[in-house]
Amino acid sequence: MDTQGIENMLSVLRSTAAQASGKTAESAPAAGGADFAAVLKNSIDKVSATQEQANQMAEKLAAGDTSQNLHEVMIALQTASVSFQEMVQVRNKLVTAYQDMMNMQV
Repeated sequence: MDTQGIENMLSVLRSTAAQASGKTAESAPAAGGADFAAVLKNSIDKVSATQEQANQMAEKLAAGDTSQNLHEVMIALQTASVSFQEMVQVRNKLVTAYQDMMNMQV
């Protein structure tokens, strides 16, 4: 996951927090034109593409394709696994943040 996407998400969250606290949009940091949903969808699409590529490589290796190197396939599978675990942790943090916001007394 690229750090630019994370920075954009943090910027959007800061902007939303500033609006919720009653500050005007001018005093909140600019979101940089990034839409939170678009950044999140883009990140999920990248994880999905990584998993699909790793699965295709593994299937080709299992079918006996000599152009597939075992080391490259194993690295691709581990990269897909780590990126999926990272996505799950981001989801867990978002769910926790949502639950914290819903439990706030207004």
